[in-house]
Amino acid sequence: MTITLGIESTAHTFGIGVVKNGKVIANIKDSFSTADGEGGMIPIEVAKHHVAVKDEIYLRALEEAKISEDKIDVIAFSQGPGLAPCLLEGMKFAKELSVKLKKPLAGVNHCVAHLEIGRSVGAKDPVMLYASGANTQVIAYASGKYRVFGETLDVGVGNFIDTFARYVGLGFPGGPKIEKIAKDGKYVEIPYTVKGMDIALSGILTNLKQKFDKIKNKSFDSKEIIPAHPPLGKTNALASRREIDKENFNTRKNSMKNLKIDYDLEDLSYSLQETVFAMLVEVSERALAHVGKKEFLLGGGVACNSRLQEMCKKMCDDRKDFEKVKYFCPERNLLVDNGAMIAFLGEIMFGKKANVFSYNELDKVDILPKQRTDDVNVIWR
Repeated sequence: MTITLGIESTAHTFGIGVVKNGKVIANIKDSFSTADGEGGMIPIEVAKHHVAVKDEIYLRALEEAKISEDKIDVIAFSQGPGLAPCLLEGMKFAKELSVKLKKPLAGVNHCVAHLEIGRSVGAKDPVMLYASGANTQVIAYASGKYRVFGETLDVGVGNFIDTFARYVGLGFPGGPKIEKIAKDGKYVEIPYTVKGMDIALSGILTNLKQKFDKIKNKSFDSKEIIPAHPPLGKTNALASRREIDKENFNTRKNSMKNLKIDYDLEDLSYSLQETVFAMLVEVSERALAHVGKKEFLLGGGVACNSRLQEMCKKMCDDRKDFEKVKYFCPERNLLVDNGAMIAFLGEIMFGKKANVFSYNELDKVDILPKQRTDDVNVIWR
């Protein structure tokens, strides 16, 4: 019997999970967030969040698992990729526990953990669409490694959605809010940028921002444009400046009258999802055909989106005339960043002695903020 504790801290979530012989028995997390209209993740501030909640999350995980800490056999932590300050706090906590409990430490690749947790729902050898904040990849196992068959050329799909959400004042995280308001939208044409097996999102983001600016400018307030009358005694120069501003305002107001805008934020949100998710499904289906796999796995935080799930499942169903493809998608608490997936893979790696270190050789262990999925030597398959 093996009990593995997993620590997740790559980005906004600090999570601890416990796995016993391949079964998740605890999965507790706390995520950094901001109020509506405020900024996104500042790594140092997020790291402070992790420090503040780590002890409570640890105790809650032990309580949910109904075990004492002396029953833990191995400690796994997310070694990379991710935000360095956040990864450091997770590693520090993992090392502290390793020394305290005199238990071995396993360094886990966050992206591979998202894939391997698919085993918990029956996916044995899938093509995976990994859609999260910083990562967007189409992955499949081949020749001893998880190979990336397609990915984003610029920004991850989750960060892309969150950036647009912050721009329009929805705050962070923005994905759930965009999904909600998209249900009331209609399609507006935006760029579709698939390049071979890869996608690009920065141009789409710019286009969406420009379209939103037109909505905002259509209803701009004259008080923001025309300053108040200058107080008595001020120079005529200020009064002249005001006349120029007033003339500019009238010119802009007249141009706005002639500007035809037949869409709103709901329409932009709907179009964002329909276009970008179609791009992801296209490259995923092409990868399935290329590698000849018969399973498709959806993973990552963006995979919580019901519309993306629907489109991926339909793609798998529609391929039945070619070669039957089974669709797999873990439950929501295993899609978002979580400690259970780190523990799940950590247990597998511990059994194969893959990247596992004794508690007295922790000086050999460090974070890997830029580690790629295809850098991992997968000796457990």
